[in-house]
Amino acid sequence: MATAARRLVPFHLRPPGARPLAAVAAAPHSRKRDAVSCKSTGKTRAKSKAKDSTMWRPQRRELEEHLKRRTRSAGAFDPGLYRRHSHSHHVPVLLGEVLAAFRRPLPLRSFVDCTLGAAGHSLAMMEAHPEMELHVGMDVDPSALEIGQRHIEAFLASRATEEGGEDALQGTLRAYTHVKNFKYIKHVLGGVDENLADGLSGVDGILIDLGMSSMQVNRSDRGFSVLNDGPLDMRMDPKATLTAEDILNSWPELEVGRILRDYGEENNWQSLQRRIVKERKTGGLHSTSELVKLIQRTCTISGGRQGWIKTATRVFQALRIAVNDELQTLEDALHSCFDCLAPDGRLAVISFHSLEDRIVKQTFLELIRGDEADDDDEDLACADIEDEDEPWFKQRVQGTNGTVLTKRPITPSQDEEKLNQRCRSAKLRVIQKA
Repeated sequence: MATAARRLVPFHLRPPGARPLAAVAAAPHSRKRDAVSCKSTGKTRAKSKAKDSTMWRPQRRELEEHLKRRTRSAGAFDPGLYRRHSHSHHVPVLLGEVLAAFRRPLPLRSFVDCTLGAAGHSLAMMEAHPEMELHVGMDVDPSALEIGQRHIEAFLASRATEEGGEDALQGTLRAYTHVKNFKYIKHVLGGVDENLADGLSGVDGILIDLGMSSMQVNRSDRGFSVLNDGPLDMRMDPKATLTAEDILNSWPELEVGRILRDYGEENNWQSLQRRIVKERKTGGLHSTSELVKLIQRTCTISGGRQGWIKTATRVFQALRIAVNDELQTLEDALHSCFDCLAPDGRLAVISFHSLEDRIVKQTFLELIRGDEADDDDEDLACADIEDEDEPWFKQRVQGTNGTVLTKRPITPSQDEEKLNQRCRSAKLRVIQKA
């Protein structure tokens, strides 16, 4: 391995006493105006905005594609692997990239899937790592966990029948499933083996996939879908008490606006806030179709179908984050997961929007930096990597407590995007404990 290290500019990590990252990530962005005032010196012909916009459209598309290309997966897309581990319930995103993140000379004897779902990632990991001795699957959604558990049992049963019933994996692998939020990973691992939660022995690999599964989106009774009518629920945990209907019909007006602005990053949040509160006078909102119709009335006609769908997507995202307290839960879970890693263990996180990715990025840097590091970030260094065993990452950030293996996040390949449009916004970041 050839390694060239250099010092980094400050990463602007959170100083002592600062707000939690979940609050920082949700803070509204203020756009700075130019301080220079420009005045016309004579008569000028007004430019056609439509013409300028048409002229710049190809250049803008080219620039957007260039920015995507900087972080796209460099690995060859494996359609066979993709089809083998895709189910009618859910299609795992960045599957080849996740396998590459845990494919290394060190054996992967223990693995935790914090968001098991249909077990697409877990089954691929079991298949790729016959040396695995312990697998723990967690999911806050009991219906999703039940599907994943069935898939794991079927996989182990099929392996048991191979080669005349002799299968090393079936004989050594212990598989557990738990209905728990991933922020309780220490509690779950302590119940399996008390040595796993202390950070001394720990686990070799942990995966968190923050995206909603297709089986959740496609079920109208869950209230996650913009296109399907259903109750305004949006709870990941069916036992939780707070629903999106409660927020829309009973929370203070300013709080509703803050959620739309901070969690949905919606520019039209004030108009939506006023219409939502006004709707309470006529009985309130009680279904996703009623909320969508309100959004359609609020959006301008010029926006067309795509305009209101994008707005509705942002509104639904904001409500889902608020109902499940997703940002604070994520920040707490990242610290707990890192504590549960064994030395040289890896944590991989797949995020799907900028609020999540911002928390993952900043928390990873905090974790490798350590609490006792100086504020000048002199303990962080960037290294260019050329590793024949692991060509999937090119740059890493080295710290006191570990290494961020993905200075820039890995995004899906164009081939994967063509097969699964829901993966377009996915980003993978990986950290390794010292």
